[in-house]
Amino acid sequence: MTLTQIEIPRWTAEEFERLVLSSEPQVAVFDCDGTLWSGDAGAGFLTWSLEQGLVSRSTSDWIDTRHRGYLAGKVSEEAICGEMVQIYAGLREQELQSAAAQYFKEFVEARVFPELVSLVEALRKADVPLWAVSSTNKWVVAEGVRAFGIPEERILAAEVRVVDGVITSEIVDVPTDEAKAVALRRVGLVHPDAVFGNSIHDLAMLEMARHAFPVNPSPALIEAAARRGWGYFRPASVEGAAAAVGGE
Repeated sequence: MTLTQIEIPRWTAEEFERLVLSSEPQVAVFDCDGTLWSGDAGAGFLTWSLEQGLVSRSTSDWIDTRHRGYLAGKVSEEAICGEMVQIYAGLREQELQSAAAQYFKEFVEARVFPELVSLVEALRKADVPLWAVSSTNKWVVAEGVRAFGIPEERILAAEVRVVDGVITSEIVDVPTDEAKAVALRRVGLVHPDAVFGNSIHDLAMLEMARHAFPVNPSPALIEAAARRGWGYFRPASVEGAAAAVGGE
């Protein structure tokens, strides 16, 4: 039997929330792009910030070339995610924070998954500590997860060092793939109770969880989930968009 023939449990919103809450997690960890909201806010912010003229033309051309290389498979996920933060070196962090707030409100806020809002609210009512782990820059992630009640000290995201309010090019962290698991272990979360992710880049941290919850999974993560006997949840807004184009 092939993987495509394996019956993978697909949870309704009610089943998904019930499964999570019945596992009685003591800590919950969320990926962000594609998991808490649809789309890639990191790539979107990059394009938007270049259009806004936040970096020089030469830097803009360079990162555009690098991003095209990434899409072509010639630049690694870790490298591009780090470079997408480093390009802002020399700017005041407050400027990036303001830009991230504007971008998220205008382009991402409407794409937040209501089912995840409901789940997170239930977890907060149960006093479950929440963490966010993302390879998107920390400025955008911080804006996005604020409404979910995830404080900045529990955000592990692509980050560079800031000195006297000025952004440097010194990488602090780029949590993607195995580095997501490394980042969690670094803060003492060796086996987090519940982990939520949508792509193959979340697999390492999903595997370390006591309970893995794929959300809006990519084809590669669906395949990985099938091999491991996991189920998954697909938000209604994603289902609707897929139905509109004749696919899942």
